[in-house]
Amino acid sequence: MLLETLIDKATQQHDHTVAVAAAEDTEVIEAVLDALDRNLANFILYGNKEKINTILDVKQYKNKNNKKLNVVHAESNSLAADLAVKAVFNKEASVLMKGNLATSTILKSVLNKEYGLRTGSVLSHVAVFEVPGFDRLIFVTDAAMNISPDVEQKAQIIKNAAALATSLGIENPRVAPIAAVEVVKTNMQATIDAALLTLMNHRGQIPGCIVDGPLGLDNAVSTLAAEHKGIHSEVAGRADILLVPTIEVGNVLYKSLIYFAKAKVGAVIAGAKAPIVLTSRADTAESKLYSLALAICSISN
Repeated sequence: MLLETLIDKATQQHDHTVAVAAAEDTEVIEAVLDALDRNLANFILYGNKEKINTILDVKQYKNKNNKKLNVVHAESNSLAADLAVKAVFNKEASVLMKGNLATSTILKSVLNKEYGLRTGSVLSHVAVFEVPGFDRLIFVTDAAMNISPDVEQKAQIIKNAAALATSLGIENPRVAPIAAVEVVKTNMQATIDAALLTLMNHRGQIPGCIVDGPLGLDNAVSTLAAEHKGIHSEVAGRADILLVPTIEVGNVLYKSLIYFAKAKVGAVIAGAKAPIVLTSRADTAESKLYSLALAICSISN
């Protein structure tokens, strides 16, 4: 499966509307226009209307009367975030997308007790990579939301990622809790957590996937590396989902895949009432488009 196939899959779904907070950003609008061209979704753009229309003009977008694109003025980024979140809460939109505003601003609206999108579950970031040389998509979680999750939080993070993988057609995804070594060390918390998560999976506490760890990154994704170390399991060398122990590990892995391996990526925040496209302001329009497709595919079933 390639990320491009997610776009094809998303276009086959029923009409979905994406609410974009602070849409006055060139890369965001480029992704929106590309999505409109592909009939991916409808869009409500919240933000500075004059700036948004200026960018649309620069992009030579002529169809201002297109019913699939609506621009709503907001005086500030915080108001744009509130309006976009309320649109999802009121079911006027099915996906929330972050535009040109701070992550903390949009999350404040997402976590609002009156109209926010929390479900009681852990919110977690799931990135889906198309890595050159690999025959499958690689999921990395959590590289952006949870700083140093405990075992219970990691279990929920796995559930979020496994649900997303399943929605893309990956049945019983293989999950590798990553650590520096592939044996349990009492002075290395990541290995202890990995062993506990494996046991929880075996006992049915983390259903819908196969968890095995601790595993090193090499023997999680390479069958050759696993064989060299004598590791034999359903996950070793064939992991679909890489659960990182901390946000620092996830962040470095995320950026390494992009800048060193030239991987393509789409990402969403899972665990809320609706998927949230929370890409970096430095991400390309292509990455934002893949993230939109990923979000839409995750609500298709």
